[in-house]
Amino acid sequence: MSPARSRGRARGPVRRRLLPKPRVILASLLLVLFVGVLVVQAYINAEFKSDHIEEEVGDQDGVPLAIRGGGPIINTTGGQESSSRMPERTIALTFDDGPDPTWTPKILEVLKENDAHGTFFVVGSEVSRHPELTKRITNEGNELGLHTFTHPNLQRVAPWRRTLELSQTQVVIARATGVRTNLARFPYSSKANAIDEANWKLVKEAGKQGYLVVVNDLDSEDWQLPGVRQIVRNATPAGDSSAVILFHDAGGDRSQTLAALRKFIPQMKERGYRFTTVTEGLNQSIAESKKAVPALPENPSAARTDVWRGAAVIWTVRTADGLVWFIAGLFLVVGLLTIGRTLLLLVLASRHARQRRKPGWSWGPPVTDPVSVIVPAYNEKEGIEAAVRSLAGGDYPVIEVVVVDDGSTDGTASIVERMGLPNVRVVRVPNGGKSNALNTGIALARHDLIVTVDGDTIFEKDSIRMLVQAFADPTVGAVAGNVKVGNREKMVAAWQHIEYVIGFNLDRRLYEVLNCMPTVPGAIGAFRREALAQVGGVSDETLAEDTDVTMALCRAGWRVVYEERAKAWTEAPTTLEQLYRQRYRWSYGTMQAMWKHRRALRDSGPSGRFGRVGLPFLALFGVALPMLAPVVDIMLLYGLVFWELQETLVAWCGMLTLQLFTAAVAFRFDRESMKPLWRLPLQQFAYRQLMYLVLMQSFTTAMTGGRLRWHKLHRAGLAQRSEMLDLPAIPVQSTALDDVELPSAGSPPGGGSGPVYTG
Repeated sequence: MSPARSRGRARGPVRRRLLPKPRVILASLLLVLFVGVLVVQAYINAEFKSDHIEEEVGDQDGVPLAIRGGGPIINTTGGQESSSRMPERTIALTFDDGPDPTWTPKILEVLKENDAHGTFFVVGSEVSRHPELTKRITNEGNELGLHTFTHPNLQRVAPWRRTLELSQTQVVIARATGVRTNLARFPYSSKANAIDEANWKLVKEAGKQGYLVVVNDLDSEDWQLPGVRQIVRNATPAGDSSAVILFHDAGGDRSQTLAALRKFIPQMKERGYRFTTVTEGLNQSIAESKKAVPALPENPSAARTDVWRGAAVIWTVRTADGLVWFIAGLFLVVGLLTIGRTLLLLVLASRHARQRRKPGWSWGPPVTDPVSVIVPAYNEKEGIEAAVRSLAGGDYPVIEVVVVDDGSTDGTASIVERMGLPNVRVVRVPNGGKSNALNTGIALARHDLIVTVDGDTIFEKDSIRMLVQAFADPTVGAVAGNVKVGNREKMVAAWQHIEYVIGFNLDRRLYEVLNCMPTVPGAIGAFRREALAQVGGVSDETLAEDTDVTMALCRAGWRVVYEERAKAWTEAPTTLEQLYRQRYRWSYGTMQAMWKHRRALRDSGPSGRFGRVGLPFLALFGVALPMLAPVVDIMLLYGLVFWELQETLVAWCGMLTLQLFTAAVAFRFDRESMKPLWRLPLQQFAYRQLMYLVLMQSFTTAMTGGRLRWHKLHRAGLAQRSEMLDLPAIPVQSTALDDVELPSAGSPPGGGSGPVYTG
């Protein structure tokens, strides 16, 4: 028996770990990185709105008249306070909010066709996403200007953020094109005469950083989509005056902008106008003024340090975008899997339920062959007496109960012995794991119909009779019963009750119809001795021995069915820690079993059918879907903070409604009260998160080849449930036990001819 399978007592004092395990550190680092990338993605997307949001003009007393009544190019560098206009009959076409992969290339084509150039005030985040397109803008003789990195209203952000918005855009332009720019335009800005004291402060801040601030003379108002004729009218200067004209190459449908430019540029050229970039026009104005002012370079080369900084920013933006797209893709996958599972459950599980409810339906002639019930027990003193009484007192004609005490240290075997029940035997074996205890009990059982039961489980009076009726069909090798949570009054256990009904019992209906049942639960299952012998008994190679042996039976060609009328009441973990330990073992064991039986994917016959139907179903709906399900909650949180609240809540409520519908169907099939379903929405925020962690850790353990040992759960006993089931009280008798040599772990079950224990 490997250490991973041992359930023995701990040896020596437990040393407290001072540092977390490496996988905990790795998981924490990945979580921090993940959250950081999402924050970056939210930052670059959250505040982008179109430029047409109107801001009221505030107090202008502190704004120099030369600025308010001056031109659209404002210079506050080096402490100056001046403005400039384009030369007469000169137009500078400016385009905001790009680059856009759809509209910017088309606008560039229009400019090229008309031998004109423009100035593109770009948004840094969009430059990061489309660096090649930004490079094309400069390659074709056009000019770049800054329009901030995330397009916020700069009046509403902190000074450090304003500086960052401009510097980040500058460095990504440097990385994308190898040039820098001296021009900046603030989002939501207008004309020079609309500059108030708040905006004037921003203009002077930009001047200190070396930027010329560019507003506009004319706004085409193409964002309003007023029609081509109106856009042309809005952009046309009066008389022979010059103009810096505002258009947009992003932010919506720009087909009217394209059509207007095709009409506007030729018309203005016929009137003697020329089209320049802002810097080219400014240099012409300087030359005409004959002032001793050096000309400004257009698209000057960027510093190498800016290029490297820009590379880091672009990489970060692309990583953030990629992660969000990846999550969105996973969200779509989860949605499709959820809908697919729901449809399959509704169709196939409903078909199963309708078939069982047909008048006169039965498995065949009544089964009355004697039954041996095997109870592997390790430290089950709290619940073993109620469990054994429920088994021994069933209404089936002949029941033999074999309690295999697996090295218990709490007197479990003595409790059963003191009960003195005539049809109950106790076998004591050294601690060797559950599979060893099961194989021992099967080998010592007298009968060929075997029922396996956990030591904390209580059967209803007719459970054994209902369970074995399926053996009337000679092709049935195993039967899964209906596991019920007995201590569902506690919140954690109540969540498990919901999960058992929806996730286990409803799924078993589906798996039976598809003839690929992956698990006969350890709490209540029945087997033919012949079938168990054919697959070599219960293996100890995985932590999910019930799943392992069930898969082996399916591969051997035996049918495994579900009998919902055979009910067993089990004690579910009542604390999150106990639940985590239990599900960690289940999940890890299931993955082990899937890996062990992976060759079924290439087999023919029944094994191949299970491999190509059962394993993919279990992989998709038992592993992949639960592991991917966290993206639903991630998208919810991300959407609540950074996206539209209403749309996010509608999407999440839609998923919850689908789950509630599935739950209602499952509860109706199981004839359960719908009252516990009020806990389902709360379950999404607590219980489900724990299951995510369980699956993630199980997957990590499996991938890294880690070993997992058994964890014994604390039991409180289900005596109260036993009383509720009205189980018979059997007189206590004394029983003498003989010492015998027991089979070793993993031994195949025999034919019932082993030593007999007599009372």
